[in-house]
Formats: sequence, structure tokens, C-alpha cells
Amino acid sequence: MTALREIGEIGISDSREGGKDYLLRPSFEAMTRIGEPHEIVEIYADIHGRDAETLIAACADAFGGLPEWMGNAMRRVSDRLLIKSMDVLQACSDEDLTPIVGQWDEVEGKLSYSPGIMPQSDIVIFAQHLLQHGVIGKAKTRKLQRHESSVGTTEFNAIEYINAARIHFSISLDEARCLTMTEFQALLSEKYPDQKGLTKEEYSAVADDFLAKQAARRAAAKK
Repeated sequence: MTALREIGEIGISDSREGGKDYLLRPSFEAMTRIGEPHEIVEIYADIHGRDAETLIAACADAFGGLPEWMGNAMRRVSDRLLIKSMDVLQACSDEDLTPIVGQWDEVEGKLSYSPGIMPQSDIVIFAQHLLQHGVIGKAKTRKLQRHESSVGTTEFNAIEYINAARIHFSISLDEARCLTMTEFQALLSEKYPDQKGLTKEEYSAVADDFLAKQAARRAAAKK
């Protein structure tokens, strides 16, 4: 099956003897496998670098940089990032991804990572890609200024989007749960193409133009 990158799917091939092809799809159903609504948001933030940024910022404030003795702490952050990224990839696949992403085992009371064929950096990058298409959406749509908010969300409730998809698009539960957020946004934009209003960027451009003309009129009036 060919992966549709535009809606967030990823295709992975294991070219080794006996290997197989894998399809990763960041559907609403897959997002529910990651965790509870608040956990999905927390994992999204972590995989996009929240823990590492917090640690580096704290070290910069306290020591002016990252001390050598903080290496173990950074490795622990890196390990947690890898574990969460592996979980995201697995949630988006119906197949066991151990040959691809590797696995963690307890060796002499400590967790030890046995790699698969995919580099650790790629696991994190793919997890970011899947979450962006599964939670935020990357469809090229006009987001109206009145719909934008500076307030962050603490939960991602996939069930609400599944129900909305069933209502707006008259599709079955199975079809709705297979949608990615990018796919949902694109379908919504096609169904309601004539929304009235300005995007944040368009509003800013109009406001800047108005203020510039107003300033020019006032300057001319003073002459």
C-alpha cells in the first residue's frame, strides 16, 4: 500500500530477507492509543523538545551553559524522548514495529535499548511528523482570525473529532476514526469553502495599511 504523505501517512520498508512493508497512519483512532486526552498533549510537547528545552534553559540560567556533569541527565531526557517516540510510531501501526524501532529490555536491573533498523533520530522525526498530522493538522486551509486563539489547549479529544466527522461528512464510525487531522481539515475546507472573514495575516496586513494611510493623512494635514 502506498503511503499518502500529504495526509500524514508514512511508509517504511524492511529490505532485509524476510522483511516487510509497514504503513503508519496518524488517524484519530491511533491518537487514542497514545494515551488519555491530556497525555496526548503532554507527549506532543515532550516529543517536540519541551523536556530538553527546559533542562537546557535551567542550566543556562544557573551555569551559563550545559555542565559536563549534566550529561547523564540529558541522556535520561533523550531516552524518555525515544521511548515516547517509539510509542507514537507503534500507535500508528497495526503491525509490531520492533524490527524497525527496536525495543527496551531490562538487563541487570537497568533498561537497555536494542536498536532496530531505524536510527533513533529518525524515530523522533517520524513521531513529530505523525503527531503534527494527527493532532494539529497540516492542511493548507485559511484559518480565520476569529477562530484563532492564543490560549493553549491541555487536552486532545479525538472522539470529538470522530463525532464531528460523522456529522459533517455523513460517514460511518469506522471511516471517521480512520481520518487524520490533516485529512479532516481538508475535507472540512472543501465542504465549507466560502467562510467569510480574514486570516490573522490578512487582518494584520489590512490594519497595517489602514494605520499607514492614517498616519500619512495626519502628516499631510499638519503641513
